[in-house]
Amino acid sequence: MRIAYVCETYPPEINGVALTAARTVHALRAAGHALQLVRPHLPGEPLRRDAQEWHSRGGPIPMYPALRYGWCTPGALRALWQPGPARPDLVHVATPGPLAWAALRAARALGVPTSADFRTNFHAYCRHYGLRWLAPVALGYLRRLHAMADANFVPTPELRDQLARSGFERLQVLGRGVDAHRFTPDRRDPSLRAQWRAGEDDRVLLYVGRLAAEKNLPLALHTFERLAARQPGLRMVVVGDGPLRESLARAHPQVSFVGMQTGDALARYYASADVFLFPSLTETFGNVTLEALASGLAVVAFDTGAAGLHVRDGHSGCLAPPCEGLEAADAFLAAASRALQAARAGGAMRQPAREAALQADWGRVQRRFEQQLLALVPAPVQPVHAALA
Repeated sequence: MRIAYVCETYPPEINGVALTAARTVHALRAAGHALQLVRPHLPGEPLRRDAQEWHSRGGPIPMYPALRYGWCTPGALRALWQPGPARPDLVHVATPGPLAWAALRAARALGVPTSADFRTNFHAYCRHYGLRWLAPVALGYLRRLHAMADANFVPTPELRDQLARSGFERLQVLGRGVDAHRFTPDRRDPSLRAQWRAGEDDRVLLYVGRLAAEKNLPLALHTFERLAARQPGLRMVVVGDGPLRESLARAHPQVSFVGMQTGDALARYYASADVFLFPSLTETFGNVTLEALASGLAVVAFDTGAAGLHVRDGHSGCLAPPCEGLEAADAFLAAASRALQAARAGGAMRQPAREAALQADWGRVQRRFEQQLLALVPAPVQPVHAALA
């Protein structure tokens, strides 16, 4: 099968969508499919417009200047995908920006089947940037964009039901996976804990993710401070970068802000902590939740997204009901107190957390995705090798 895979964030950018997209592209190519990656051109890299990779114009996202959006006209993509050896059997869009809009319009004009991922609750972000009035507009844009796709993939049944109530159609649940070989309790590192001034009897709370308003990180930091006031020896480490890093580091000098970590280094940070705090209420999933579980951490989160799907309350983590304001602060604190108590009592949640993550195997997820894409393409599909000739 020939696939045009359209994504507006991709490594070397580091975020959950980019890393998942790269894994998916690799898996589809390894399965023998001819895949053309369509993404924005990044400053300083060679411009590519070939059968393997096609770069569009782009620019920085206003709220996220470190990330870029892509832009081109539907006509340019129609010309790229005109009937012939390079015409894709299917166009898949992984992000909902202008490049995805152009790709779906071009594919529809050519009669090429389409699919799309729903990965980011952009409409939910609006209230975190003083743009609450814009949320219905953003949701309407997302609904119109996904209406152009023959299938829309969502990570949880919860999100499928939410979107269906908002008028989205042709929704299919496709879970997410975790690299349980990289993220494992075996990477626990006493020397790293020593850098945090955490002794054998001390406990470390961890946050991993982008330091931005929609992540609700202040709730995790205030939870740590309330717990530390009555439990000496408690530490907190924040892994990640973003626009709030400097202000949060100044406001919370007792917290270790260690910046972006990737690969095996990130796996060491996970495994060397004891409890994972994930305070976000805007995630469609939250890949870091699975990485923390695989590393043997008790996860503290609201009962939504990946946590709602994979964490068993009181067994592999502690969940708080989704809420806001003072109610959220108290509920999240209560959940964190329970998880910390379990961590102090011999780490009773470590093995159940690991076992929960092992149920989310990337290979199984990718094989199911491949089958769902194949089902969208009328048979017979032209042999892959014809597109590579």
